[in-house]
Amino acid sequence: MSPKFHALMSAVALLGAAQAAQAADPVQSVERVTIVGTRKTLTAASSTDTVVPVDLYDMSRSTESGGQFDLAQTLQYLSPSFNSTRQTGADGADLIDSAALRGLGSDQTLVLVNGKRRHTVALVNLFGARNRGATGTDMNSLPLLAIDTVQVLRDGAAAQYGSDAIAGVINIQLKKRAGCEAVTGFGQYSAGDGKNYLASAYCGVSLAGGMLGITGEWQDRGRSNRGGADFAPRVIGDTAVKNKTLYLNGEFPLSSDAKAYFVAGAQDRDASSVAWARDGSSDIPTRNSAAMYPDGFAPFINGDVADRYLIVGARSVLAGWDVDASQTYGSNRMRYTIAHTLNASIAYKDLLAGGKGVSASSFDAGGFAFKQATTNLDVSRFFPELLGGSNIAFGAEARQERYSITAGEPGSYIDADGVGFGGNAGSQGFPGFQPSDETRRSRRSQALYADWEVTPTSALTLDAALRAEHYSDFGRTTTGKLAASFKAAPGLLLRGAASTGFRAPSLQQLYFSSTFTDFINQQPLDVVLAPNGSKITQAAGVPALKQEKSRNFTLGFTWKPSRSFETTLDLYQIRIKDRIVLSGRFDDSNYPALGAILQSLGVGQAQFFVNSVDTRTQGLDLTAAHRSSMGAGKLNTFLALNLSRTTVTGVNAPAMLKGYEDVLLSERERLFIEQGGPRAKATLGFEYSQGVWSGDVKLIHFGSQTLGTFTGTAGGEPNAYYKPKTSADMSVSWQATPALRLTVGGNNVFNVKPTRQNDLETDNGFLYDSVQFGLNGASYFARAHYRF
Repeated sequence: MSPKFHALMSAVALLGAAQAAQAADPVQSVERVTIVGTRKTLTAASSTDTVVPVDLYDMSRSTESGGQFDLAQTLQYLSPSFNSTRQTGADGADLIDSAALRGLGSDQTLVLVNGKRRHTVALVNLFGARNRGATGTDMNSLPLLAIDTVQVLRDGAAAQYGSDAIAGVINIQLKKRAGCEAVTGFGQYSAGDGKNYLASAYCGVSLAGGMLGITGEWQDRGRSNRGGADFAPRVIGDTAVKNKTLYLNGEFPLSSDAKAYFVAGAQDRDASSVAWARDGSSDIPTRNSAAMYPDGFAPFINGDVADRYLIVGARSVLAGWDVDASQTYGSNRMRYTIAHTLNASIAYKDLLAGGKGVSASSFDAGGFAFKQATTNLDVSRFFPELLGGSNIAFGAEARQERYSITAGEPGSYIDADGVGFGGNAGSQGFPGFQPSDETRRSRRSQALYADWEVTPTSALTLDAALRAEHYSDFGRTTTGKLAASFKAAPGLLLRGAASTGFRAPSLQQLYFSSTFTDFINQQPLDVVLAPNGSKITQAAGVPALKQEKSRNFTLGFTWKPSRSFETTLDLYQIRIKDRIVLSGRFDDSNYPALGAILQSLGVGQAQFFVNSVDTRTQGLDLTAAHRSSMGAGKLNTFLALNLSRTTVTGVNAPAMLKGYEDVLLSERERLFIEQGGPRAKATLGFEYSQGVWSGDVKLIHFGSQTLGTFTGTAGGEPNAYYKPKTSADMSVSWQATPALRLTVGGNNVFNVKPTRQNDLETDNGFLYDSVQFGLNGASYFARAHYRF
């Protein structure tokens, strides 16, 4: 039981902490304290004050006594519009938890750290029930104890922040305050596996007249397995993960009206997922060797993930204008090692030559990397006498991105005994990247923006934003946004917004190339994912990828009739045109023009990325909070609800694929887009405190999901329907001393699991996919938080 670090934290609303810091240090007068979604300096803010919907999550309680040990799962059970479900049997997607807002893809949500763009991961999700064909941001690369608040902007914001902000924006504010604290925790599933160890420490120290916050975290999460003897030697459950993370967040005065700031973070992750099992009889000699695994085996897909992040900048006041110049750098690298495996073609060649019929059992399968450098200049000023009060902001951004794929060792991909003969090529579980997959690609983008927020009357606020961007690989785009709020009565605020948005195709979607093994009805099939511009996409007439375009509308109100009660309600609609999706599988039977090419590659099917779908997402967000006294203690009650429905409104096939729309977007792939996440999600929470004791109960309701099957309804197999489910989390905390807090509790304490399905038809070949809230069942935890 080795120690590890972890945590998560915050202060109720970022502005209160900033004002306290301002009072303590006159240099703080140049600090711009903003809520994501506006560039105006605010003296107070809450979710009922903002022009567009913004949730403000204070992370201190989750840090000290929460039952989740990483950021993605913490937000999963706090924010109804946020969805992140751990995948299983999804290759690389098992290693990094993707996250998304409002039922859209993970690459349609922009993530900021301290208001600066966070890089995405190098991985493209190819399997699993969530975010297929999408990249995203790894929320778990940030240590929880380093986080002060999380702001979730539930509105399109591409005109303010640029590409990816179609569904909304998540801003993670890191803390930098004096004092030290530490957290240790342990958890495991009620089944006895998935042991999770955590140790984390934060220290904020005064340095050079400023403040430096340092956070270190170690986490060791063990593997879980729900397969049992019926699915052996398969392993179906959580990936094994070991994280080592270090983050620094600092601010230092340069003069009486200027300061420098920086963030430096690094995480190294060793993760191991388990691929489909190979049989001990029927898979010999194609995918197994009797000399190596006579009883069958399950390959391990081991990922070495390195994530780096750096922000360097300065803020000052020049001629009355607040000026912020910054440089951000981020990188994410993943390298695969496939263990407990073999190359069946090498083993069979060895057998034919008179040997035992063996190959190496571990291969370096190569990997990929993504790097992003962003330069920002932001200028802002509030004019109190202009039209009742106006905030004018403008700025520029320049960004450079690089993406690369590196081939694995030859044994991970070669077909040693000849194409279509004997053993199959490459390492079983995940064939290595080939030299033909290798790529080094880059692009540049530049942007100019302007934002004007005005309060012509004490009741009315208007905001307008305009942004123009140019990308080196697909051209120009311009987006705009109009938003307004009106105080119709004391405590009642009406608000609405309309905007256009866009998302540039990621370099990962443009250039990812790989040959992999998929299992259809539990039968193996080799598939090539062809990059844009390859022989396969040219033969299919697939044009160059271009940006997705969106139109967003939000209309709602906030109501705060008293200091103890507040509620918000917002309706929204998001239309996306030319959405980039991963196509269905093409082969020589459903598209003969590709037959010869596929045969030459030794694969059975091909798929690719294409701008082929129009979608409409409609939904509702509701929040309510009430504070009251009960007996000698205090009771806080909160409710948050998201209803969301995504519908494919059109399939736009390239000219050469007209008539093949059912292959381009099969029923199964359409349902992954429309119902990759639950259509309803609600959290009802109760927090009671009295003296040194406190308790927490949360009921989390997940709506239904319907996913497709391999056979499909046309073949007589009904879709997989997952019934609505409700999970319950409970915990009790004891403030043992003013510095020490002890907590015990459970997650999903009633051991609720998804609806059972036909395991021959699910994406992961198990009784149910990892949908709604995962498949592991109940878990229990204990943690200690200490301030010193």
